[in-house]
Amino acid sequence: MQIKAVLFDLFDTLILIENGEAFYEPSLLKLHEFLVKMGIDTSFEDFKRAYFDARDSLYEDTVKNLEEPHFNVRVSKALQNLGYVFNVSDAVVCGATCAFCEEFMHYVRLDKDALEVLRKLRGKYKLGIVSNFALPECAWKLLDKFGLKGFFDIVVISGAVNKRKPSPKIFEKASESIGVDASETVFVGDTLDVDVIGAKKVGMKTILVERKSARRIGSICPDKVIESLKELVAILEN
Repeated sequence: MQIKAVLFDLFDTLILIENGEAFYEPSLLKLHEFLVKMGIDTSFEDFKRAYFDARDSLYEDTVKNLEEPHFNVRVSKALQNLGYVFNVSDAVVCGATCAFCEEFMHYVRLDKDALEVLRKLRGKYKLGIVSNFALPECAWKLLDKFGLKGFFDIVVISGAVNKRKPSPKIFEKASESIGVDASETVFVGDTLDVDVIGAKKVGMKTILVERKSARRIGSICPDKVIESLKELVAILEN
């Protein structure tokens, strides 16, 4: 069957996060600095404990229901743990989230082959992104920063739709939005348990970009495995 659409994971597929989770501490520091400026009286260590308690509690629910609450929910719940009441749309919460995003953006870089590959695919296929990320606004900023936004017909971020991969619902949302049947779509990602399993559940073809972080899992097999994005164009043509 002819391929009409190519969907990409974002992080560690098109955009690479450097040095694992090295971004986390400095990003939380910037978030905390913003809160202090807004009158939140708490030490960084106390805030960090409250934040991770809130995040881990949300993660437990996410494992069960594959939902992805917006990052604002983490911040709001962390503040509640410290005795402050701010709803998820409050300016204090939104500003704190933005501070985290601005620092996080210093820790990512564009894959060296991404632009060339997207230029070759654009016009031949409909293109989209399906990404697990609790900060959808930050994803859009990164697409702007690296000049990627204009390549994509759709961008589906888990924190905006409250579903995350490997839930079939986020892939179904992408298929509906791009207007191409799943059987005529290829999904390109770097993880077996999230990208390959999820896309296969809805009938998409799958290509695994085998980064150093990629893990082999039992009998889960992508349709193709590549070591770099530059291999993608030839595989799609063949």
